[in-house]
Amino acid sequence: MTTAPAQTEEATRGAFSSRKVFIFAAIGSAVGLGNIWRFPYVAYENGGGAFILPYLIALLTAGIPFLFLDYALGHRNRGSAPLSFARLRRGTEFVGWWQVGICAIIAIYYAAIIGWSVRYMFFSVDKAWGDDPEKFFGGEFLRAADPSAGVTLDFVPGILVPVVVVWVVVIGIMALGVQKGVGATSVIFIPVLLLAFAALVVQALLLPGAIDGLNALFTPNWAALQDTGVWAAAFGQIFFSLSIGFGIMITYSSYVGRKTDMTGSGLVVGFANSGFELLCGIGVFSALGFMAQASGTQVSEVASGGIGLAFIAFPAIISEAPAGSIIGVLFFASLIIAGVTSLVSILEVVISAVRDKFEMTRIGATMVVSLPIAVVSVLLFSTTSTLTVLDIMDNFINKFGILLVAVVSMLVVAWLLRALPRLARHLNRYGSIPVKGWWIALMSVVTPAVLTFILVKEFRDAAATTYGGYPEWMVTVFGWGVALAVIVVGVLVARVKWRPGTPLTVPQDDDPTTMEVTR
Repeated sequence: MTTAPAQTEEATRGAFSSRKVFIFAAIGSAVGLGNIWRFPYVAYENGGGAFILPYLIALLTAGIPFLFLDYALGHRNRGSAPLSFARLRRGTEFVGWWQVGICAIIAIYYAAIIGWSVRYMFFSVDKAWGDDPEKFFGGEFLRAADPSAGVTLDFVPGILVPVVVVWVVVIGIMALGVQKGVGATSVIFIPVLLLAFAALVVQALLLPGAIDGLNALFTPNWAALQDTGVWAAAFGQIFFSLSIGFGIMITYSSYVGRKTDMTGSGLVVGFANSGFELLCGIGVFSALGFMAQASGTQVSEVASGGIGLAFIAFPAIISEAPAGSIIGVLFFASLIIAGVTSLVSILEVVISAVRDKFEMTRIGATMVVSLPIAVVSVLLFSTTSTLTVLDIMDNFINKFGILLVAVVSMLVVAWLLRALPRLARHLNRYGSIPVKGWWIALMSVVTPAVLTFILVKEFRDAAATTYGGYPEWMVTVFGWGVALAVIVVGVLVARVKWRPGTPLTVPQDDDPTTMEVTR
């Protein structure tokens, strides 16, 4: 047996060239479709301006502290999610693979939404959706089959082509590597995204009725703060939007220099993400205020979130608004950029884990991971059953995937491994924000308790009725089945031996300069 410096392993895995690139990549992962189409509606439905209070509390007590936890795991243990957990204790590796499985599932349907956005960006030029955007979206565009038809193999060329194009572009980015692909994409795309969306906001603010939309969003309903559901929504939004708890930030932080200020970086990423969400709220509700005035209705009657906002409400706005084509191109271009940077981060979790576990080159791992996911993505989400399958998978993998694994990972690290003091010492070594007892209390007690409350509530609601009124077998297979499958697969893959020479220990004194690995 011989020994080799840890730097050899880092050179093989790849790394970001600087802290700036890491921050751009982390922001690119955090800023995704959910910021643009989820936050504005969640805020509106949960107290408007009053929602900002629980949202900020959730950010400071759960979002950023959990971001610190992910950073500590990846930065200290220098590995993907499975390797980072294995280096804490071999028996906890399955948690990392569970996170990898969640990312693989999200990647399958995330590419489809980006593909739709590509088409709609071009539709915006001549307003191809006509006078009825809702009928066009489900009919001429998606050709959506009745859910009772189940899963079909009736492909829709208008969806198939852009989804394939998205996968070709993203696979090319992943093959370029950590710095030239992931890092460079974020450094270029995030400033472009900010400029595009800022231009959209300016256009939206100039629309007649914009002030009515902003009043609807930001007028506080203080009574809503007495509703536990509002607080649950705030914590849920933070976890959905920050890309925490399912391996992305663990992976990204493993690519950063050992002397990087991780806590300071976490604050930058956390507040940048929330700042962008507020910007999204201003832009979206300014446009919805215009739509309400144009149709002679209240904002409450036109407000929506998710797919309904992006592909039905906004096309209706674009059709009526002055300079509507410009607004449309900016809006859908923003969705594409935010989607691509997030999809890249999601795939990197899986690729990094496969490279760590097995002896594979970057390009080899990219192909082994990306091609099967792309094929399943095209087969499932280029057909007339796309909308039903996507809605079910997204709902269950978010609620019973991301939130559940976040709770489990906190409890494992805090109570089974008693590793929080160790991780705090690591963060404090070069961090500009001291991590002390308050962080340990939040990660071991407060945040797991809040997320458990949310999970129990969601589970009761899901068990009481069949989700969305869809066929029960589809909810069982694509909902509960997928959420359970990622756990089972995680446990099975964790039983596979690591490639020869993989070090499963790190020095207990957290001094990276003394770290040597056995080959």
